[in-house]
Formats: sequence, C-alpha cells, structure tokens
Amino acid sequence: MCCSCRLQRISKAVLHAMDRETFHNCCSLVKMPRQSHQQHCSSHFIEYIEREIPYSKFFKNYLIPNQPCMFSKKFTEDWNCRKNWVTADGKPNFQRLLHEFDETPVPVANCSAKEYNSNPKQIMPFKEFIQYWREFIQNGHSSPRGCLYLKDWHMQRNFPEHNTYKTPVYFSSDWLNEYWDTIEVDDYRFVYMGPKGSWTPFHADVFRSYSWSANICGRKKWLLYPPGQEEFLRDCHGNLAYDVTAPVLQDKGLYPQFEEACQPLEIIQEAGEIIFVPSGWHHQVYNLEDTISINHNWLNGCNLDIMWQFLQEELSSVQREIEEWRDTMDTWHQHCQVIMKSCTGIDYGEFASFLKTIASPQHAAFDLQRVLHIFESMLSNEDFKRLDPSALSFKPEELLQEIREAVRTIV
Repeated sequence: MCCSCRLQRISKAVLHAMDRETFHNCCSLVKMPRQSHQQHCSSHFIEYIEREIPYSKFFKNYLIPNQPCMFSKKFTEDWNCRKNWVTADGKPNFQRLLHEFDETPVPVANCSAKEYNSNPKQIMPFKEFIQYWREFIQNGHSSPRGCLYLKDWHMQRNFPEHNTYKTPVYFSSDWLNEYWDTIEVDDYRFVYMGPKGSWTPFHADVFRSYSWSANICGRKKWLLYPPGQEEFLRDCHGNLAYDVTAPVLQDKGLYPQFEEACQPLEIIQEAGEIIFVPSGWHHQVYNLEDTISINHNWLNGCNLDIMWQFLQEELSSVQREIEEWRDTMDTWHQHCQVIMKSCTGIDYGEFASFLKTIASPQHAAFDLQRVLHIFESMLSNEDFKRLDPSALSFKPEELLQEIREAVRTIV
C-alpha cells in the first residue's frame, strides 16, 4: 500500500476499537518516557475489579504502570466452558471433556521431574490424560507416574468452532496473536488442566509479554515478583531459581543475594476469576484444587519496548556464552541469532517483520509512536545492521520513513 493511502486509512481508523477517553489518554502519553522497569514491593496486594470499568481506566491504571490486577468471576460467567466443562459442584466435567476432545494429542508435563529449569513434556491422547487424572484423584492425589499437568495446549487454534470463551475487551489489543494468526505459524493462547498439586516453576512469560489467566474451575496460588526482583533469585552461576520456596535458597553460598529479595505477592485465584500478569513479573503458580484455566500471552504498544529490551539482553547473553568462538567463526554473528531463536522463538529479522506487520493504520498515535521508537532503536543496533538484507521481505529505511509520516499526520 502506498504511503498516502496508508495515511488516509490511519486518519479514518484512529478511533477504531477505542473510546474517546482512551484515545485522549493515548495521545497525552505519546511523549511520556517509559517508567523504570526496576520496581520494588512497596505493597503486598493487587486491586480487585468487581464489575466492568472503562477500557481507559484499565489502560491508565494497569497497562501503562505495568501493575497486576484481578477480575471477578462476573467477567467469565457467560463463557461456554464455564457452563460445559464444569460439574454442578465445581469440579472438572471429565465426561463432557472426553466427548469434546477424546483422542486429541495434548502436551503433558511431569511436575515431579526437573529438566533444566522446567518440567519434561510428552504428547499423549487427551483421554489417556483424563484416565490418569481420575486415577490420581482416586489414589488421594498421588500416582507412581508423578504429578502430570496438561499445559500449553493450543486448544483454541485446534478447535476454533467450539466458541469456548471470549477474550475480555481489556486484553483484546493483542498484537502478538494477531501477528501469529497472520503468518499462520503459531499462537500464544493456551489451555491448562491439572490435578491438585500440579504447579509451574518460577519464570517470566514468553518475550516478557503480558498474560491473563482465567480459572474455569478450581483454585490457584500465585507468587508474583515485580521486574528486577528476579536478579536476587539467581544462584552464584547466574541461573534463575527453579522453585523460589525451596530451602536451598537460604544457602548464601549458592544464592548470595536471596535475602535482598522482597517477599512475593501471594494471591489466591478462585474459580471464574481472571488475573492480569504484567510484563516481566516473574511468577510461580500452584493448583490448590483440580483446576482448568485459559491463558493468553499478548503484546501491544504499552509493552513493546520491554520485548525489544528482552531480545537485546538475550542476544548479549548468547554472545557472552560463545565469545571465545568470535575470531574463529566467520558466521559468528549469524550463529548467535540462530541460538537466540532456539531459546526465545524469534530472532532480530523476525522481530523486524513483526514490527512491520503491527505498524498498521488502525493504531493510534500512542501505538505508532512506540513502534517508531523501537524501530529507530533497532535500525541503529549494530547486530541488526549485520543481518543479511535479503532475509527481510521489506526495506527497513522505507518503512521507518512511512511510520514517521504516519506519526506526524496523527500527532
């Protein structure tokens, strides 16, 4: 599309999916510098949203300041999965779930085993997992197979016709899944199903994205740490803790900075409630009962800079790891990108393509200004300059000029 046509569409669509108050908030924040991501645990509670609020309030109070919150079960009460996947006494409806998914292959982690800093996974038929889960409950929530947890299942992508749930409007500005839907490769919408005692080790979400997680049934306990606190939870080799409740963290020889970490935000999430987890907040999660949840990872103009910072840090980490090969490997820089992609799922070239796709005309001044800032930073990055131009399907300098023109037209 030519630049003039693009600008016309931007002018017409600038209020798309956005109320007037939110639009004015966005425009007033265009030149606002990003607050520091190094936060402290100044309070140990999160705000509870009982009923609907304007999107502008969520934007201003939670997205921009990168603060967590909890939505009441009112926001999920009309979802089909809350009606069909749950029995009258609030338990997983195994019979209905088997009817819907039966032989579907699903990813299942073993919470009783550690593989690096996560749990090993296997693929098994859905009905085999349900059979295991029933036996696990009958045996007093124990099994010689360990505690298995169905997680990271792309149910929505595999069964779009099921109309299982509807993404709340507060989380609908989702560039990450819009992009992956466009290229038809992947998505970051997941279903989790696990028995009492299943859990997820300490981590931050993919690309340092936002996430939201809705309990369809059951209860979870969340341990949340603000960005920056994870640095105190590394061992003497720089590795992130696997379990932040483990006694080994008290060993100053292994975890020399543990005592400097604040206490985590400890949150109990009930059935039907939705938790919003901001970018870069590391967390550890337990299922206190037999639990089903729906989770999305997502990005937009509010946290795009955090993703870019994360990718730069990841590449720097890879470069330090294989620094000794720099002078003996002609393709050292390209090799670093390959390793980074194997760790994160994306390299600089793909991130540039992501930016190109999301620099679309329906985004308001705030969004385009953020994209422009990241793109300018990327084009001045020495590692990006080393990319083979043929690896990109567009000319970055031309796109940069186009975005600048769009911003000048709107602001």
